[in-house]
Amino acid sequence: MASTTSPSTATAAMWAFAAATCVKLMLVPTYRSTDFDVHRYWLALTHALPARQWYTDASSQWTLDYPPFFAYFSRLLSLPAPFVDASLVSIPVPAAPPSSAYLLYLRLTVAFSDLLLLAAVLLLARDARRRQRPFLVLVLVMWSPALLIVDHIHFQYNGFLMGLLLLSLHFLEQGKDLAGGIVFAALLCSKHLFLVAAPVYFVYLFGHYCCGRGALRGLGRLLLMGAGVVAVFAMAFAPFVYYGQMQQLLSRLFPFGRGLFHAYWAPNFWVFYIVLDKILAFLLRRLGFSIEIPEASFTRGLVGDSSPFAVLPKVTPITTFLLVILAMAPCLVKAFANPQSKHIIRWVAYACSCGFMFGWHVHEKASLHFTIPLALIAMDSLDDVRHYFLLSIVSCYSLFPLLFEDQEYPIKVLLLLTYGTLMWVGFSSHFSANSAPGGKKLDASDSIVERRFTGWISLGYLLGMFAIEFWSRLFHHHVFGDRLPFLPLMMVSVYCGVGMMYSWVWQLSWIIRNT
Repeated sequence: MASTTSPSTATAAMWAFAAATCVKLMLVPTYRSTDFDVHRYWLALTHALPARQWYTDASSQWTLDYPPFFAYFSRLLSLPAPFVDASLVSIPVPAAPPSSAYLLYLRLTVAFSDLLLLAAVLLLARDARRRQRPFLVLVLVMWSPALLIVDHIHFQYNGFLMGLLLLSLHFLEQGKDLAGGIVFAALLCSKHLFLVAAPVYFVYLFGHYCCGRGALRGLGRLLLMGAGVVAVFAMAFAPFVYYGQMQQLLSRLFPFGRGLFHAYWAPNFWVFYIVLDKILAFLLRRLGFSIEIPEASFTRGLVGDSSPFAVLPKVTPITTFLLVILAMAPCLVKAFANPQSKHIIRWVAYACSCGFMFGWHVHEKASLHFTIPLALIAMDSLDDVRHYFLLSIVSCYSLFPLLFEDQEYPIKVLLLLTYGTLMWVGFSSHFSANSAPGGKKLDASDSIVERRFTGWISLGYLLGMFAIEFWSRLFHHHVFGDRLPFLPLMMVSVYCGVGMMYSWVWQLSWIIRNT
């Protein structure tokens, strides 16, 4: 069977991408976060100043803190900008609100960069066994509501970065390990937060590409892979080594002083840790113990405080690093002992899940790093369907606090409901068309959908999100007034943290049992 995408699938995928692009264009005038100001400044910075000043310029609070390849990418996007609006590339960035042309140009750069995601999705239309993937999984990637919210409303370039990751995974699935390793190196030089997947890449490539081929040939392959990766990093960092700026650059990339938590708590393990700390502090104070409560509390986000705990031990960056590696260890053992390309997407997604669950200063947007790859294998089995259905909804809902203005509320709700309906109809139709165990055909109302596709526990959990929303939107203000403004955000983080923890445990269990 040919490894290329069939014409009908390619055409349908491009139509789906075109439809998604139309939605992105309708989102142009929506809310813009501070990330919009960050990227508009980086666009001007990389165009107006020489490279030697990119990581030393401090004329704005939005200093460049992505690796050099992303800076080069910003420079590329800036080249046509003066023909649209000269203020796009002026330093300092104008304080006045951007013009319509200014805004449209920046929004279109995000939509344009998504072409790399489309290319990677088309290449991934066939899996490691050269079998055609269901068309629905390609749509699930391109129509991800979380990606639309983060990139095309909030404003980032995750579609471009996820395109690089998926392109690397495509090469690994097809046995082109050298190309996959080099593309992943390019991804690391574009956004260093993907470093969390590097251990899986290393052990997989070492076992699959280098080992089992004789000592001499294996050493040659190891040197070839190493040379390719070093060449990519040299292209990215060599100019700044020459300028003597590596220490400054690395301090920008790894600002550990920002603290364990982001302003809005990502729904991960540390949410439960801090909630437990607050409960213990409250109980001990009631029992008469003198417990000093840190200034940061439930009522506010936590930024720049690496130890906002009253009772539990301080958490340091090295603690989170060790926890991530420990959580990843079973996957690393499996990937090295039996490196099979058909499992690489699942292994990399799990590694990113570990980084999300136990990492330092994790952003809620980092859930994209594993939900997008997992969409590609969402229809491999009914268990995968059930897991992805829950995870994708939880991931998207956890991003709702990013869009806090009233005019965007219907948009984020509609995006999630549309995606949920698409999954429900698509998954039900796909599996009802297949035979049940024993050869019996199932219709869409059969018990395989009712009991195994959703399950009463997961359905009840998902419905609980409506209760969270009703409280946050209708009752919180009437009960507390202006007090505890961070409580609704904490409720979303903790509730979604339960779903994320379930997903992490489910992935770990699947990997241990099946790889």
